[in-house]
Amino acid sequence: MNIETEILHQDDVALLEESTDLHNLIVYNDDVNTFDHVIATLIKVCGHSAEQAEQCTLLIHYKGKCTVKVGSYEELAGMCTSLHDKALSANIE
Repeated sequence: MNIETEILHQDDVALLEESTDLHNLIVYNDDVNTFDHVIATLIKVCGHSAEQAEQCTLLIHYKGKCTVKVGSYEELAGMCTSLHDKALSANIE
């Protein structure tokens, strides 16, 4: 392997690692927030459609949590903060 091939290989690996470094934004169930509040918040903060927000809210209620968005940590951090500001329990994993 020559030096040029090695550099290209390293660049390919770095790009692959960068593109697969995805995280989950998870919202957890609580006994405080209403379905309507959670649905409206997911629409506003995460850009969900009404149907997607309703499905996520049902999963949160019945399963205890739901991944509401997948993306880079940087992309999800602001959304997580906004969910906290709306009194929702959320975490990035």
